Amino acid sequence: MADRSLRGMRLGSQSMQSEEGVEFSPRKRAVYRTDEGTTFEVVFAADAEVPETWESPRTGQEGRLVGDDGELVETEAAETKAPRTHWDMLLERRTRAELEEILQERLDYLRARRGEAAKNPKSA
Repeated sequence: MADRSLRGMRLGSQSMQSEEGVEFSPRKRAVYRTDEGTTFEVVFAADAEVPETWESPRTGQEGRLVGDDGELVETEAAETKAPRTHWDMLLERRTRAELEEILQERLDYLRARRGEAAKNPKSA
């Protein structure tokens, strides 16, 4: 029994599938260049939008897209709005004079209430 060994397929180590009849989707290559000047290629689907920057798989540095002419593709700077704060949104609804008037009314109310609580400690 020790002289014989089991023969057969090693489970999980080899695929039984072949690439016969497999039709790959159309692809395109994009070339990126890092600030150091090294270039690398990334393969995308033909209908995918190619990003202007990509991280290099070897160095981890950010690479910029290189055009067909060998020059870097110019990025269009998108206008970014400054984030609106609560104060900005408040000023859109009311003027500063109105806000000061409301603040004064509220302070007078709180002071009056505090005065009543000091006179009548049981109701506080």
